Amino acid sequence: MRKLVVVIALFLMSSSLFAQQSVFDKFDNDEQIQTVIVSKKMFSMISKMDVKDKESQQYVNLIKKLENLKVFVTNNTKKAADMKATADKYLKTAGLDELMRITEKGKSVKIYVKSGATDSQVKELLMFIEGSGKEETVLMSLTGNFDLDELSALTDKMKLPGGAELEKAGKGRK
Repeated sequence: MRKLVVVIALFLMSSSLFAQQSVFDKFDNDEQIQTVIVSKKMFSMISKMDVKDKESQQYVNLIKKLENLKVFVTNNTKKAADMKATADKYLKTAGLDELMRITEKGKSVKIYVKSGATDSQVKELLMFIEGSGKEETVLMSLTGNFDLDELSALTDKMKLPGGAELEKAGKGRK
């Protein structure tokens, strides 16, 4: 009986570890892909900052609502194709809705969301920017419980690719 309890406990622990991994984690530690990964722990530490001005306070309020941010950027066409295929496969099963699509100057931007408790709340956001030629391909995944309008401020502060596209998406959702 004791062995059965230990086996069940190990199974549950390993299941929770696998659940925390993302289909996009395979792009981490690839020399041809630039990666930014921010965990819930880091967001929690940042949210404890003492800020004085209103803009910084809005930034901290958003940070409290975030759980995970992953950004992958590449100029390599093979890696970009792999990122696109992985994103497309993920979209088939993740239950995300297309928020908007932009094609401009040889660049295609697609933004998908999983809505939260209200229409303005987002539980998950996936943005894929497909570059062509010399343009970078960007895959961004963000989870938490946040408002899309707040998000463009975060991408601006962190100088992440796709900030302008997210700002357009926030305005389009109103």
